[in-house]
Amino acid sequence: MPKILTVTSPSLPPLEEYLPYLEKIWASRTLTNGGPFHQELESALAELLGVEHLSLFTNGTVALVTALQALRVTGEVITTPYSFVATSHSLLWNGLKPVFVDIDPKTFNIDPALIEQAITPATTAILPVHCYGIPCDVIAIQKIADIYGIKVIYDAAHAFGVKLHGRSILNFGDLSVMSFHATKVFNTFEGGAIICQDRKTKERIDYLKNFGFADEVTVVAPGINGKMNEMQAALGLVQLSRVSEQMRAREAIYKRYCEAFEGVPGLSVAAVPEGVEWNWSYYPLLIDSDMFGASRDDVYERLKAQGVYARRYFFPLISEFPMYRGCVGASECANAYEASRKIICLPMYPHLEESDQTEVIRALLTIAKGAHSYLSMIGEE
Repeated sequence: MPKILTVTSPSLPPLEEYLPYLEKIWASRTLTNGGPFHQELESALAELLGVEHLSLFTNGTVALVTALQALRVTGEVITTPYSFVATSHSLLWNGLKPVFVDIDPKTFNIDPALIEQAITPATTAILPVHCYGIPCDVIAIQKIADIYGIKVIYDAAHAFGVKLHGRSILNFGDLSVMSFHATKVFNTFEGGAIICQDRKTKERIDYLKNFGFADEVTVVAPGINGKMNEMQAALGLVQLSRVSEQMRAREAIYKRYCEAFEGVPGLSVAAVPEGVEWNWSYYPLLIDSDMFGASRDDVYERLKAQGVYARRYFFPLISEFPMYRGCVGASECANAYEASRKIICLPMYPHLEESDQTEVIRALLTIAKGAHSYLSMIGEE
């Protein structure tokens, strides 16, 4: 049976490094409710990421739902259709009305030039996404938010460790929400976090993620059970020691793809803006079917037939799903629609072996017009 290569594969530490943490959990009998590993990871992540106030969650989706609750967002929220469905689902779970605006075709992030014209008296917040970890135009977005007095909550699920001009991208906006899902740059099996700008907001977030309890007998808000347990936190602590090493491995894989596809008509990769310290989280490849000789979907199916399970991030658009088709702007996002039909994300994880990456490259170039010449260039004819 041929090896199956997927876009992401969870990075796990050697079991012997994790076992001492499990033994301490068993000995203490503290499994959740803000235990010692939870508190230690919260502090360690805040220091590593360059943020002051961080609250851990059981997953990124519950963190998104809670972030909107924490800021008491109501009415309409402007967002992007080019994201994972959890972004917009968090709005519906809060009884909010998504308003979709198109993306910048270069960064795949929400286009600030279109946000202002979508604002109505019912607009209370903007929910942008740092797509593929590429930062949004945070300065332009904040300027609009300040003018109209609305909140900004960033979906930063892809943006672990990303910096803009030396500053953590997580420090922009009112809140930033992270995901530590198994497929992310940093993972705790499942997990997430909310980053906020002041102690009072963190206190409210921490109440909300624990059913609204302020103390043993006082409930101050209709909260949820969003707490990260000790097993997840322990894995996170073990993972922290290897994040830098894994980032370097991702960078090497990314650059090898770029070298292999340089000069191949119809292939281009999403550009990372100047001044950004990126995390090499994805390899989003744009396929121009006329120049390349095959459509993105054809490439997707042909790679799958060879055991390479690439992903069409993000397809379909959120605005194409039944519950969102009637939303304002759902049919007016031409750039997002085009991106959803052109982009394919290739296998990208730190333990991807060079021989396996060569197989992915070979499989893709075999599909190209003039495949013979490109395969010769990489010695794979």
